[in-house]
Amino acid sequence: MANLLWLQGGACSGNTMSFLNAEEPSACDLVTDFGINVLWHPSLGMELGDNLKKLLRALTSGQMALDIFVFEGTVVNAPDGTGEWNRFAGRPMKDWVADLAKVANFTVAIGDCATWGGIPATAPNPSESNGLQFLKRAHGGFLGKDYKSKAGLPVINIPGCPAHPDWITQIVVAVATGRAADLTLDEFQRPKTFFTSFTQTGCTRNMHFAYKVSATEFGQRKGCLFYDLGCRGPMTHSPCNRILWNRQSSKTRAGMPCMGCTEPEFPFFDLAPGTVFKTQTVMGVPKDMPSGVDKIGYVKLTAAAKAASPRWAEEDIFVV
Repeated sequence: MANLLWLQGGACSGNTMSFLNAEEPSACDLVTDFGINVLWHPSLGMELGDNLKKLLRALTSGQMALDIFVFEGTVVNAPDGTGEWNRFAGRPMKDWVADLAKVANFTVAIGDCATWGGIPATAPNPSESNGLQFLKRAHGGFLGKDYKSKAGLPVINIPGCPAHPDWITQIVVAVATGRAADLTLDEFQRPKTFFTSFTQTGCTRNMHFAYKVSATEFGQRKGCLFYDLGCRGPMTHSPCNRILWNRQSSKTRAGMPCMGCTEPEFPFFDLAPGTVFKTQTVMGVPKDMPSGVDKIGYVKLTAAAKAASPRWAEEDIFVV
């Protein structure tokens, strides 16, 4: 049986709500089928007050094993590095995080806030928030770039705002069943199982993207959302169009551009007002194009694709 502790720092509880809606496997399956002992969770934990403190101290002292330490939300350091803005069980939350991370066999960050700071860490970052091992793209975060859990792995990052429920439960199962050694992490410590392909993969608007036919307003039933409405699907690593939300949808299938929420830069609040949903371009070329793409060649390809666009691509025939 694997002991799991889930704590929450500076966050909106979105990842907890996502986790509790998991289906394959469900949160109940983790306990009944995979032998995970949920010691405490913000929405499920029974212990309060002194009983909770006793549990936490048993873990930090080594009296009780901590197999999986899951953290949701940012590590709040304000004011002036004290962490007093976010207290939990009689101490700043950041102190519990530091002590628990030292004794955990595996440490897992759930959601953008825990992985790289998310919305709370957006400049000017008054809460002095940090992700566990990243602050946006900067490697280090609260625990430092050299941090390794007792099992020898860095923080396993499962980003998203929120993270898809199945990403959470399937990675937890992999860790709990001894298959964590099989997890290959990318440069941002995301499991490649879920974060190798782009959101564009599996998008039902790919045929419009190929011909560079673009939607001009939200909810439109034709056209790719990339060009004029700021979809970041072609440069965002996630399986949102392969592992659908609620088993039926994704942002692009519902007529909403991908906002790139699994990437360190999210949210893109540094853009000029009114441009969040407009593709950022330089001389007509998408500013955030995937690396390795030749811009001159891309311009030529775009012109040729538009010229070859068939009639059906311009018609309102798209079905979600």
